[in-house]
Amino acid sequence: MEEGASVPKHLWAPWRAEYFRTPKGGGCVFCGSASPAAGDADRVLLRERTCFALLNAFPYTGGHLMVAPYRHTARLDDLADGELADLIFLARRCARVLERAFRPDGMNLGFNLGAAAGAGIAEHLHLHVVPRWTGDTNFMTVIGGHRVVSEGLRETREKFMATLAELEPHAHG
Repeated sequence: MEEGASVPKHLWAPWRAEYFRTPKGGGCVFCGSASPAAGDADRVLLRERTCFALLNAFPYTGGHLMVAPYRHTARLDDLADGELADLIFLARRCARVLERAFRPDGMNLGFNLGAAAGAGIAEHLHLHVVPRWTGDTNFMTVIGGHRVVSEGLRETREKFMATLAELEPHAHG
């Protein structure tokens, strides 16, 4: 290496591997949540024609949710144009609610397609909608290997649904 050249630095996140090593039983979490009869009504926020939104059970930050098609597929190319449009429109709707409810400094929206890309559930594509705040990656994550999420899923759901009712008084979810 040339003198004065900077050496790449690595920040390790070994706790992330624990999520991937944890056995995932009982089939696809998204397919299991897709039905209105599913027992996870506390996590499902909205159900639309071809897709739905639900809170992430392993959030990076408060308000972290996911939007998924009802159809079980891992590939964007498998979605019809209408399904893909519905997915993006629902993500935009959720981002609007999160912006009002949580007042984040920014927002990450993204797909992790395939296990190599970081998808914890690679067999059913889903779009992450993650509110972000300046400084939300702090010493607890870097040094302690823990994320601090200051609000439980029930409180997050209540805040989301109350804000949705304010923004869309006729929405039924």
